[in-house]
Amino acid sequence: MTVTIGDIVLGGGARLVLFAGPCVVENREMILSTAEALQGAAERQGLPLVFKSSFVKANRTSGRSFTGIGREEALRILDEVRQTCGLPVITDVHTLEDVASAAEAVDVLQIPAFLCRQTELLQAAGRTGKAVNIKKGQFMAPEDMEHAAAKVAETGNRRILLTERGTTFGYHNLVVDMRALVIMARTGYPVILDATHAVQLPGADATQARSGGEPEFIAPIARAGVAVGCDGLFVEVHPDPPHALSDAASQLALGQVDDLLEQVARIDALRKGW
Repeated sequence: MTVTIGDIVLGGGARLVLFAGPCVVENREMILSTAEALQGAAERQGLPLVFKSSFVKANRTSGRSFTGIGREEALRILDEVRQTCGLPVITDVHTLEDVASAAEAVDVLQIPAFLCRQTELLQAAGRTGKAVNIKKGQFMAPEDMEHAAAKVAETGNRRILLTERGTTFGYHNLVVDMRALVIMARTGYPVILDATHAVQLPGADATQARSGGEPEFIAPIARAGVAVGCDGLFVEVHPDPPHALSDAASQLALGQVDDLLEQVARIDALRKGW
């Protein structure tokens, strides 16, 4: 099965698709400049790009953590990315109230991992007709994602993507089981690997009341997933990760994107030539 997002095709042996951008909309200038930089990097490697950023962050370690600049303003900025760069955009939805407004501003609605079993949210996203990316919960077996996908498909919308982002392995640790990419692909829906949330250490930085991370493993995990055969690669990218307002410990630096894309593009071409 293939899923189209504008002119982009996922699945069915199509080119690897990149989903990339900052974790959350921090301000207009950073979002637009990062989108333009990512667009250039993706074009140099011949990879289609879907720009990613959350208009609000509902799941934070601390109640004092940054959650966003305001829903309406953030969605306007994401819509501006679509208009000025010509890029499709993906963003998270957390509540039923989020769905309609987000659907007007973006091309793909993303169901966060912790919410992947929320029936009403999945159904509401499906009814918009937009492509729906469901992230696999850290607590779920890959074969169980078939049931989450079915909740969207029951609305008549089969524009469904499934994303692997690591599985809880003890406290403060996630592990990517590469078998999950193969198992979820058996549903027939395109499968994406999230290589940045996979390196998080959830809640590990207790002194700062935030999650830690091991960004040195982003590239190895991305290369491995593309070799296994994912249809898309999800990477959160920030121009200055240490000063990011969300997920500072697990975003890829913008300056490292070109090298990573060159590597995964070559692996994707090699795998498709087997």
